[in-house]
Amino acid sequence: MRVVIIEDEKPAYNRITKLIKESIPNAEIIAHLDSVKQSVAWFGSNPLPDVVFLDIHLADGSCFDLLKVVDVSCPIIYTTAYDQYAMDAFKTTGIDYLLKPVKKEELQNALQKLTTIKAFLKQQDKVLTAPQPVIATAGKEYKKRFVVRFGEHIKTLQVEEVAYFFSENKATFARTTEGRTLPMDNNLDTLEQMLNPHDFFRINRQYLIALKAIDDMKTYSKARVIVTLKPTVKEQPVVSSERSAEFKHWLAGEL
Repeated sequence: MRVVIIEDEKPAYNRITKLIKESIPNAEIIAHLDSVKQSVAWFGSNPLPDVVFLDIHLADGSCFDLLKVVDVSCPIIYTTAYDQYAMDAFKTTGIDYLLKPVKKEELQNALQKLTTIKAFLKQQDKVLTAPQPVIATAGKEYKKRFVVRFGEHIKTLQVEEVAYFFSENKATFARTTEGRTLPMDNNLDTLEQMLNPHDFFRINRQYLIALKAIDDMKTYSKARVIVTLKPTVKEQPVVSSERSAEFKHWLAGEL
């Protein structure tokens, strides 16, 4: 379990860390942040942790100032000396609200709640994502080649020749593995339905890529992924946050 603690009081931080380690020995405290400014910078350049322990009053403002700027979509366990913010806390991704000094039993109950939620979501993810693609794609015929027109010329384009499709200036193009760029009659939404989902994936609004076109991948903010394609593009595309989880299933051959 990867944990971030946002707390501006050193004794409170030490106590929470001690209780977490006693409750989950293999938990990893990956960051200790003590201000809104520091937290904004950290979340802007790091993937989300499994859980955030979040104090409400920080050195330079309220934690709700932070949540207005940064999309902290992972579970949050609030730790505070004040009880009047509970309603605001549960309007976010808060799963528990612990009053200081934090008691060991209450922290353990919060962590157990987190474990239960994660186990449920994992099971739901298996139910929703595993069987459906098999049913949806069974027996379906996918596009094997396109007729491409440019100028006075007409050409056939085999799907296996395509590294990726992309949109630019309201037009759609195919980039071949040899580096040629050819105009397409269909937009990306239509192409996505025509192509085998085992081979092609829509990583964002602009790119529909083949698995073989991926040259490298790096983690980006908010659990997103930067993809290096071959042939190369001017700006490396980023897998949108809402597609990141499905993208990883696709890479693993689970779609």
